[in-house]
Amino acid sequence: MMPERPRIALYYASHDGQTRKIVDRLAGHLAGHGVGASVVDLSASPSPTIDTKADLVLLAAAIRYGFHLRDARRFLERLRAEVPDSRIGVVSVNLTARKPGRQTAQGNVYLRNWLKRTGLSPAFAAAVAGKLDYPAYRWFDRTMIRAIMTISGGPTDPSTVIEYTDWAAVESLAVELAVLVKATL
Repeated sequence: MMPERPRIALYYASHDGQTRKIVDRLAGHLAGHGVGASVVDLSASPSPTIDTKADLVLLAAAIRYGFHLRDARRFLERLRAEVPDSRIGVVSVNLTARKPGRQTAQGNVYLRNWLKRTGLSPAFAAAVAGKLDYPAYRWFDRTMIRAIMTISGGPTDPSTVIEYTDWAAVESLAVELAVLVKATL
């Protein structure tokens, strides 16, 4: 009898669509490494059934004004009641991760603070840079993000569109995740 294929349940909360792109890419790379992946959009189903049978439940969440999206925060509360931290992973999608050394919980203030606030000790935690797209933002969002970029030394030209996501790093994350779930079997 063949051993069961490891599985990761990917849940995500995206504001502008970049987190969805990242999760879709992760799922594709995981399949290429022999790991099954299901993908659930928390904004389409804010109270989805949690796949407690998955080898790892991964939550990917975008940042808005210093906090992970509300759907992700609520889902994480439910998730922790049903799945032990040792089978939970988190990916924070934020523009701070565009800078070197800001892709880990130690180096990324948003991810570090989220873990500290929740008391979560996940099996996997990483930060991935998102996309800066001033023309697509509403006036308020554009103004707030420009203020944040001024403070953090990022671009402030309102016509700027930069995809900071390092797709090779996303593939590397998929490899790390595949190794992690295969080691638990």
